[in-house]
Amino acid sequence: MLGSAAQNVIALSDAVLLYHLGQAEFAAIGFAGVFYITIAAIGFSFSRGGQIMIARRMGEGRLGAVGHTFHSMVLFELLLALLMWLFMRYSTPWFFKFFLEHSPEVYQKSLEYIHYRSYGVFFSYGGVALIALYSGIARPRIIFIDTMVLACINLILNYGFIFGNFGLPAMGIGGSGLASSIAEGVAFLVFLVYMVFDKENRRLKIFTLPAPDWKMIRQQLNISLPVVAQAAVGQGSWVFFFGMVENLGERALAISNLARTVYLLLSIPLWGFATGINTLVSNLIGQNRQHDVLAAAWKTGVFCWLLSMLLAIPILLFPEKLLYPLLGKEDMSLITETQPIFYLMIGLLSLATFGAVLMNALSGTGATWFGLKLQAVCVGGYLGYLFYITNYTQLGLIWVWAAEILYWILMIVMVVYYLRTEKWHGLHF
Repeated sequence: MLGSAAQNVIALSDAVLLYHLGQAEFAAIGFAGVFYITIAAIGFSFSRGGQIMIARRMGEGRLGAVGHTFHSMVLFELLLALLMWLFMRYSTPWFFKFFLEHSPEVYQKSLEYIHYRSYGVFFSYGGVALIALYSGIARPRIIFIDTMVLACINLILNYGFIFGNFGLPAMGIGGSGLASSIAEGVAFLVFLVYMVFDKENRRLKIFTLPAPDWKMIRQQLNISLPVVAQAAVGQGSWVFFFGMVENLGERALAISNLARTVYLLLSIPLWGFATGINTLVSNLIGQNRQHDVLAAAWKTGVFCWLLSMLLAIPILLFPEKLLYPLLGKEDMSLITETQPIFYLMIGLLSLATFGAVLMNALSGTGATWFGLKLQAVCVGGYLGYLFYITNYTQLGLIWVWAAEILYWILMIVMVVYYLRTEKWHGLHF
């Protein structure tokens, strides 16, 4: 769960500490943090193609082919990381201006954060390749350990660089971006050292370095591109969401960022189970057990929902008490004003749990191009609803957040329908 939500863990740490720095910084991390998570999600989604193929090879018993698949994935991830770094360094001033034209202070602070945060993309993309490998072979223990290293280092460095503690310079929101990039670099090195000393990797031919296999890369791209587009559109819709909320004022932006911060925390089980179902479904198909796929997805969704609600209900019903250790200060009005969204979030998380698991089960079958079409329909309805509510009504922030419920209802209905048709049974790679 934690390995799949590594960027959520970083975003949560950044948001909590910047919440105590000031409202402008907290509003800025809401937008810039979502932007970076979208960038990270692109790399993570490309690794999904490799993960699905690795799990399929494990299910088929072709252990020697795992290393070959992994090498192709790593090569592409590093090339993509360079492209994303160039985009963040030279295109974000124009891109951010488009969404934050009414909030110049938030605009400047968002650019300051991304300036330092952009360097972490190389470690992020390399790290997701390692996570895809260990998820695909169903040995995720190191992912948990490495994410704990990432979270601890990020929290300590954030506290130092934001406020000027431990003899470090007080850099504010820029320090938060620098701390997160350093933490990702350290976590990547820890993972790499573990992989070198992991003797079980010998049978997978991880350390046999062949020439670049462009055919294999194209095959991974064919599976991954729709997943990447889904992630870019899905996470990118959050950028659009905050851009629309910005029209309602800086206070509305801060309230929505608080709600999103809590949502990130409560989504950790969701994305963990969603990633796990990728491996489970692909492995089942590798064993010719296609008829077990829908049952596996449903059981995973139920288990994920029970765990999510165990965590979510107390926090969402009593936020002023349970969130106080993280977000408490003399003025608790921001938490009070966010309470109606917290109530709505109980239903939202229930739908998101099943929606994310089912959508990732669909990806595990290899039907990623259909998944992209489905995502386009859902996001189209989501964005249309958001634009109408924020520009043509006075219904308030609670109705803006209701767009998430519409999105997940559309997703669940269409994925279940497709999986029941069994059209995906003939997909091979």
